[in-house]
Amino acid sequence: MEGVEEEAGSGPMKYVLEPYNGSLPRLVYNQYSWTQMASILFLDTPVGSGFSYAHDPKGYNVGDRSSSLQVVTFLKKWFNDHPRYLSNHFYVGGSSYAGKGYIVGNPLTGSKIDGNFKVPYSHGVGIISDQLYEAAVANCNGDYVSTTNELCAKALNAIDNLMSEVDDGNILDDKCVLATPKPINDVSGSRSLLEDYIRLREPTSYRYYLSFLWMNNNMTREALKIKKGTVGEWIRCKQGLPYVKDVASSIKYHFDLTTRGYRALVFSGDHDLVVPFLSTQAWIRSFNFSIVDEWRAWHVDGQAAGFTILYANNLTFATVKGGGHTSIETNPKQGFAMGKRWLDNKPLPDPSLLPFLAQSESGHRELRGARPDLVLERRRLEQRHRRGKDILADN
Repeated sequence: MEGVEEEAGSGPMKYVLEPYNGSLPRLVYNQYSWTQMASILFLDTPVGSGFSYAHDPKGYNVGDRSSSLQVVTFLKKWFNDHPRYLSNHFYVGGSSYAGKGYIVGNPLTGSKIDGNFKVPYSHGVGIISDQLYEAAVANCNGDYVSTTNELCAKALNAIDNLMSEVDDGNILDDKCVLATPKPINDVSGSRSLLEDYIRLREPTSYRYYLSFLWMNNNMTREALKIKKGTVGEWIRCKQGLPYVKDVASSIKYHFDLTTRGYRALVFSGDHDLVVPFLSTQAWIRSFNFSIVDEWRAWHVDGQAAGFTILYANNLTFATVKGGGHTSIETNPKQGFAMGKRWLDNKPLPDPSLLPFLAQSESGHRELRGARPDLVLERRRLEQRHRRGKDILADN
């Protein structure tokens, strides 16, 4: 349900960031909503998250496999009820623990590979010292998830303590332990809580606070047709669900989908410590796909918005500069540009050259008034992109 307003930044609405006065938080239109480029189904999954519920208590006992099957069942029923959408291209999208192709952001693929790259990432961004990193390398034998000896455990404990000092969802943000606060009736207490949120450098946590208030308001529930008695308190990230993680790693599924011809956009906020972009790069490289377009910057408004690389089988990986764990939420403008270019089947790096394109009367694209170097660069990009399509067709 969070996606309808702004989880991952793709929803059509967002909160007005203003001091809370006790009334229902106000919503405004999200100018970077992905609903402008596609029809989107927002689904609360697994059962028990958001406003989803089960009639039978046993229905909450799900895991990776059973939850995925429930999503498939839902989609089949939905398309059966709305057959006019069957002719549309269909993409599956997800963030973190989450047809025609698919889009995933900062995807968790397995605790071992994602966990192992937290240590080198923390060292690379200056969270841990050279000495501590070298101690971990020397004593942990490359395994920073399963402690094997006392010296390794000591180093990892020190590393964990240092990593706990930052917000792992975005290491640039201030930490906030009250992202889903309990309602406070005392006026002075509410004012103190508000002051805590206003002191935050980034507005992310305050948005979570407003979402808690908005989702748990009776007017909201009535407008959304939430059945009374089905869901108690709405919580953004609900812990304690009887969920079984019965898929140790999803890497083989990514490999299977891409080699079968499904387009894939995998992107990572480069300031996420939960699923560092280093781990995502590592499992993508393990596929040994040939490189169609080398690592390069992609731009928004003439500025580097991140970096990207295109592999065979139409697998695109991109970083979002300054992005966190939900990078479309933290960087909505850049996320919107990235998603639209990919859905339009355009290469991510070329929009800085698009203003020079025009359509001639004969139907051929022309470059009017463009610098020669930009013309050549544009042509090189188009050739690389066509080569990627040819490789996909050959496979």
